[in-house]
Amino acid sequence: MFSKSKINDPSPKDGDAERPQASAIPSPSAAPKPNEFKASAPKAKPPASILSADLHVTGNMKTTGDIQVEGTVEGDIRAHLLTIGETATIKGEVIADDVVINGRIVGRVRGLKVRLTSTARVEGDIIHKTIAIESGAHFEGSVQRQDDPLNPGAKSAPAQKPNPAS
Repeated sequence: MFSKSKINDPSPKDGDAERPQASAIPSPSAAPKPNEFKASAPKAKPPASILSADLHVTGNMKTTGDIQVEGTVEGDIRAHLLTIGETATIKGEVIADDVVINGRIVGRVRGLKVRLTSTARVEGDIIHKTIAIESGAHFEGSVQRQDDPLNPGAKSAPAQKPNPAS
């Protein structure tokens, strides 16, 4: 019923020829355990949380998921993907892997990828790894590139100071 290749096995000894191989008999420990992890299909990504245009939020928000803001937020927002709708106004710091700004932000923006569309209005600094600004976007502030913009303690590569002549 079971067969085992003898290519890598040492030659059998006289008493071993009729004895079954240990690996041919399934052991109880080889059976799957009820608590053991089983591979399954990847879970579907949940849809973005949407804050409608008639919603006014006061306070900070933090998620590992996606947020789409159409209303007003007075506070900081941290998310994976943050989309600021055309009717939205954010007064506070925005931190996200991806930030798409169609509306108004008054405060600092930190993101790996930051995109200001033609309807964007930003009053504050933007710290980014990559940035795209469409024609027609309004922006007042400074732009700074950093390798890790999501970490407030990270600094961009320090500028080398010229050595004074001695």
